[in-house]
Amino acid sequence: MHIYTYLETPCFLAWARILVHFYTVETREELYAAFESRRKELGLSQSELSIRAFGTSGTSAIQNIRRGSSPSVDKVAKIARALGLEFYIGPPRETGPVYTVELDGADYAPIPRVDARLAAGGGAMNDQVERTGALAFRRDWLRERDISPSDACLLKVTGDSMAPTLYDGDLVMIDERRTTIRNRHVYAFVDTDGAARVKRVELIENELILLTSDNPTHPTETRRGPDMNRIRILGEIVWSAHAW
Repeated sequence: MHIYTYLETPCFLAWARILVHFYTVETREELYAAFESRRKELGLSQSELSIRAFGTSGTSAIQNIRRGSSPSVDKVAKIARALGLEFYIGPPRETGPVYTVELDGADYAPIPRVDARLAAGGGAMNDQVERTGALAFRRDWLRERDISPSDACLLKVTGDSMAPTLYDGDLVMIDERRTTIRNRHVYAFVDTDGAARVKRVELIENELILLTSDNPTHPTETRRGPDMNRIRILGEIVWSAHAW
């Protein structure tokens, strides 16, 4: 069995997946070691891992493997997904470049930057999207904010409807795991016309969605009925950088 860790950028188009770590796992002990290494890298307790994997707290998610239990394929898959891993039974897949970033002895994680735009006003159409590099963020900073490097990406904002929170040309980080609407938080999403946008999103009693701009010159928009289900949340904006 083989376990992979990727840098992924699946925000709204099929971008490349960059292989970061690759494990060949032949024994139960090696499987346990791979899971434990990833758990500690993410700063998760065993109870937090159990909640992510199985929806219940406890310390048995991977301890049973250490004690000699042979886990089912389904259990391994759930633990792997909870750790942001992919497992594969068969010959090793083609490997890609490995990105390791270390500055002044501190541990940094690269967050991929992609050549795509999020419109703060009218939607931005992104027909062809490419990875254009990465920015390094401290792993402890990411852990404090519960941001997984494999589930985050950086994009550029266009337009002024979200000023003064976000300006035209600002770079934003999207956490792709946070797709459940928390009212009045800022989200990147694909609108009903297929365009990528960024707004404050609010769900009103499952009857309508409000798309609000921080710039008062831009009116609030609504999506009702079938149009509510046509909006696809890409993730919550968890960081931004303003270019002076």
